[in-house]
Amino acid sequence: MNIHSKAQDLGINLDFVDGLGRRHLLDPDRLRPIVDGLPSPPCHRFLKQPVVIVSSGEDFCVPVGVEANGTCWRLARRHTVLAQGCTSSATIDLPRWIAVGTYRLELESEKGVIIDSVPVLVTPEKAYQGPFERIWVLSVQLYALTSSRNWGIGDFTDLASLIELTSDWGCHGIGLNPLHALFDDRPRECSPYAPNSRLFLNPLYVDPERIPNFSRAWLQRQREQLDRVRESELVDYAAVAELKFAAFRHAFSRFRRDQAAQAEFDIFRKERGQLLKRYACFEVLRRQFGPSPWWLWPDEWRRPNDAGIQAISSGSQREEVKFVEFMQWCAASQLQSCADLAAERGMAVGLYLDVAVGVQASGFDAWNEQDAISRTLSVGAPPDQLNTAGQDWGLAGFNAAGLEASDFAPFREMLRASMRFAGAIRLDHVLGLSRLYLIPAGASPLQGAYVEMPLQALLGVIAQESVSQRCVIIGEDLGTVPDGFREKLADWGVWSYKVMMFERGNDGAFIEASKYAQNALATFTTHDLASFAGWQTHSDLRVKRELGIDPGETDAERTDARHAFEWKLGEEHIATKNFLGAVEFLARTPSRILAIALDDLIELQDQPNIPGTLNEHPNWRRRTPIRLEDLGRCIDLDALRHALRGRCDSAHDDS
Repeated sequence: MNIHSKAQDLGINLDFVDGLGRRHLLDPDRLRPIVDGLPSPPCHRFLKQPVVIVSSGEDFCVPVGVEANGTCWRLARRHTVLAQGCTSSATIDLPRWIAVGTYRLELESEKGVIIDSVPVLVTPEKAYQGPFERIWVLSVQLYALTSSRNWGIGDFTDLASLIELTSDWGCHGIGLNPLHALFDDRPRECSPYAPNSRLFLNPLYVDPERIPNFSRAWLQRQREQLDRVRESELVDYAAVAELKFAAFRHAFSRFRRDQAAQAEFDIFRKERGQLLKRYACFEVLRRQFGPSPWWLWPDEWRRPNDAGIQAISSGSQREEVKFVEFMQWCAASQLQSCADLAAERGMAVGLYLDVAVGVQASGFDAWNEQDAISRTLSVGAPPDQLNTAGQDWGLAGFNAAGLEASDFAPFREMLRASMRFAGAIRLDHVLGLSRLYLIPAGASPLQGAYVEMPLQALLGVIAQESVSQRCVIIGEDLGTVPDGFREKLADWGVWSYKVMMFERGNDGAFIEASKYAQNALATFTTHDLASFAGWQTHSDLRVKRELGIDPGETDAERTDARHAFEWKLGEEHIATKNFLGAVEFLARTPSRILAIALDDLIELQDQPNIPGTLNEHPNWRRRTPIRLEDLGRCIDLDALRHALRGRCDSAHDDS
């Protein structure tokens, strides 16, 4: 089979048009490393669909090849056979009573050997839609929060305080940057969108003083170091990590003598099961083998196996394994208490969490799911107006063949990891459900290609988990997307993400408030774009030019955009032309969630992240210059309530 045929079998697009309108035709040299980086798709000799997707209560008709006529079939779930029969026509008709869930349809030979099988997804009609009408949430970067008591980085106690504060403002949720686990021994790699694992939490958000058996006497001995990290203008991740992990280890040594706390910890370990144990063992192995990535470890550890995991967790390093598990228990317990508090305070959404589009290739998820995650290919984007050289995000993503072979379990676990705490989640770069732009390791973003993903199956899994967890799904669908893509998301109940900065017609005019989608989250900007103050003053354009980055916009174009913004507010009879004017405009849209960035409320100019930079700019490190305790006095709450009138009390209970 030639390289082009292999590429087509793997779903690689042989040509595409980038965001600048340029067509790319892929030659063999460009295709070969991408083909080599993807697993071969399953071969289905008899069953004609790689995945069967059906709404609950619908007829099941699965096409089969004529050569399968007379073979026996069975529908199973966790090794339990729920239905069975023999093929006698071109289809297998399965019973309508099968409940929502994931199953396996298997064909077997006369000797009882399975000769073909595919996953069967029985789904709700659409994803969960939420117990509210038109509400607003506050978006924050958790690490950036400053307070008189935190340890130089925002933490879950700060989050609880913010929930208590803003629930009195009529706010119905707190939107957060991804809380995924990073590499805790590489604290300078601080991007929340480049995680070690999307299945676990970042322990740096734990408040050490709320850990069972925390020692106040120990804290007094660290007062000088604590004062130093609190006074830093930027989050000093290295110093914070050193201080916090010393506290965690001290607390762990005391905790091990507390039988009551041990019992709660053991319940958590049992609930999270083998996955938690694998993660803890991976972290222990990572320290044991130093900076080498897992694919360079000794052969016996390059792929996880239950026997090896058991040997580590019960051997000489069992206390180190338990320490990692302990930190995850502390993080999950504190985050869950925030979710519970939000529910008690009547917040309809509670926590709105972000899910990164990929993971670092050297991290746990890529080690644990080597068939479903392609470590040698990096997710990115081809050139567009904002990034004319294209983008390489340095992240490994899922692949279709591995997901189908595993009944989509890795994708399902990723969703559950965030949904268990959240009333809504945002899927970063939701276009990745349909296709991913993949770049071979070490290549330029110009050398990538689009690879198709099993969109309908992934949307079916999303609907299953969303309804089960009662969690709204928002897809970050910015930029150029294929025709009909947003409609497919909407059909499955996945909400759109409307950024006012981009909601403009071909003539440059901002679209009317009434034309925003109803099932959507509306906001003025994002963490990767200028803040409102930066947008108004053009400071983001100046910073990018100073860094040698093409901002994709001239000052004249920005001035025109600002004039168009003011014109639109005037058309809507909104007198104030500042950020609260934008809030008032967005509050009038039909969109059911309005997200307001804390940075914009306090008029910060700098954005949290400038894409395309690493150390050239303090990405993900800026701390909020106003302490949490002072926020209520620094924000004009009367003006905010006026801008939001009609949204603050529109939640209702659908239970």
